[in-house]
Amino acid sequence: MGDVIIAVRDFLEMGGDVLNIIALVIFLMWMLILERLSFFQSGLISQKSSIQNNWNTRSNKKSWHSEAIREKMISEFTMSANQYLPIIKTLVALCPLLGLMGTVTGMIEVFDVMAVSGSGNARSMASGVSKATIPTMAGMVGALSGVFLVTLLNQKVTSEVEDLEDNLTAD
Repeated sequence: MGDVIIAVRDFLEMGGDVLNIIALVIFLMWMLILERLSFFQSGLISQKSSIQNNWNTRSNKKSWHSEAIREKMISEFTMSANQYLPIIKTLVALCPLLGLMGTVTGMIEVFDVMAVSGSGNARSMASGVSKATIPTMAGMVGALSGVFLVTLLNQKVTSEVEDLEDNLTAD
């Protein structure tokens, strides 16, 4: 276990300060994704059931007032299902941008070493090159994993809202 912690620490040091920011963004993104997945497994189902029960107990389902109540129920359900999705999408989009920032800062370090040493000494430029490539890779991996799950979450929201709309009909 200690070897894993040391390896992670060394990896974060090789990537520079930007890699720490990327790690924080990816951690936050995954916490929100896991929250949404757990909400879809329990909270969304109970909320949908409650809305359907409230609608089914109504005696008048064909009036203008009833239609307005139906739209309000669907709208509240949609809002709770979509909660945090815009933040997750923003964090997904932020990952590759932070990776590019890591590339730029790493290349600045390479050019700084070249300016100080006056030559293209590969050994002295190696740390800057790693600080340029590791954040890019980490940002892209974080973004790709997030894109897949955001797509999955969006499809789930769309299907649940459509199902609720179909179930709340004026018999």
